[in-house]
Amino acid sequence: MSEVSLRPMRAADAGAVLAIYQTGLDGGDASFETAAPSWEAFDAGRLPAHRFVAVDGPSVLGWVAVTAVSSRPVYAGVVEHSVYVDPAARGRGVGRALLGALIDSTERAGIWTIQSGIFPENAASLALHQAAGFRTVGVRERLGRHGDRWRDVVLLERRSPLV
Repeated sequence: MSEVSLRPMRAADAGAVLAIYQTGLDGGDASFETAAPSWEAFDAGRLPAHRFVAVDGPSVLGWVAVTAVSSRPVYAGVVEHSVYVDPAARGRGVGRALLGALIDSTERAGIWTIQSGIFPENAASLALHQAAGFRTVGVRERLGRHGDRWRDVVLLERRSPLV
């Protein structure tokens, strides 16, 4: 098995990043979204300094990125993140490595809270986040409709001990 490495996400990764995103969406337990956005929309909505891909040679295995939760200055240190791993790369520590890079990056930038909403059925993601120091804030019941059913969302956050 080859070595997984991390690097900043770049525009040349667009096809692989969006394909991994769509695969996650197709699984039904990753997001309320059902279709990955265009690269232009993806790029415009995520903070450039906190986007990483995991690679094995030329292959993108997964990605992590954040969005600002608000444009209000008081929330400048709060972001929401997404992390997606290609199903063929699961079990190789890709998600753990991506979250580690994100935590390092956000702490260096003075971000004090990383949050995420995860469907309760996504046990692997919940376990990954718990192992990375995220805590459950609560469950937002029947937060939205996903297809023809209401879905709960577990709200998680990681508070920086440094910022």
